[in-house]
Amino acid sequence: MDLQYLTSVAIEAALSAGKVIQNYMNDEIKLETKEGGSTYASQVVTKVDRECENSILSYIEPTCKTFDIGLLSEETQDDGSRFEKEYFWCIDPMDGTLAFINKTPGFSVSIALIAKNGSPVIGVVFDPSSETLYHAIKGKGAFKNNKSWIIKNTNDYLTYITDKKLKDTPKSEEIQAILNTHQTNLGLKSIKEISGKGAVMCAILVLENGPACFLKLPKKEKGSGSIWDYAATTCIYNELELSAKTFTGDRLDLNKQDDSFMNEKGVYYTNPNLD
Repeated sequence: MDLQYLTSVAIEAALSAGKVIQNYMNDEIKLETKEGGSTYASQVVTKVDRECENSILSYIEPTCKTFDIGLLSEETQDDGSRFEKEYFWCIDPMDGTLAFINKTPGFSVSIALIAKNGSPVIGVVFDPSSETLYHAIKGKGAFKNNKSWIIKNTNDYLTYITDKKLKDTPKSEEIQAILNTHQTNLGLKSIKEISGKGAVMCAILVLENGPACFLKLPKKEKGSGSIWDYAATTCIYNELELSAKTFTGDRLDLNKQDDSFMNEKGVYYTNPNLD
């Protein structure tokens, strides 16, 4: 498997979808609904999401034939190929649709290559708002705008990155207690919040605003993000030797058998490692 070549294809695909998004950033886009989880964010979609997916697939599908790769994409029915092939592409054509509709930064394109065992080998994220490209290749490191990415945590406060404001989040008191513990253990002066972002950019902003964390508590209801929300960023975190795990500290299974939702065990991204 030529990971360097496949990474270049994924980057081209992500940039092409980013251009689609940029073309619509100042337009009023009609919000539609689709079958999803219990959260509103998992049920909304726009024509932009679909156009992004079509653009990405024009690059990705030829590699599926050439390299015998499976495919899982948010706006396409799961065909089960991810269980049959040694590797599969995992695509979120536009993560953070609500942020996009609200015309606030926090949306992105996310493309990953995942092994059958659920471990990521390529991760590509493009932020159309800042025109910033992030990517990682297993064993080769992580990169920002194609330059080796070195994380620098210079804040004297803890940043809590979240899609939904803490005050509007279920079990907010439990999360607050976790944040307080991190603040104390790291000897930080305060806690600040950045909210309203999609899951992909939440994970990226943890890296950009350290010390920081992004977490989802385990829950029974479907709809706390899906495989495609975490696939690419998990690869980036792995290459930076930072923690992207379940809430209980286990490896994120990016090829779940029953469905694509990751709600049962939650997720926990930290920078620095706060285990």
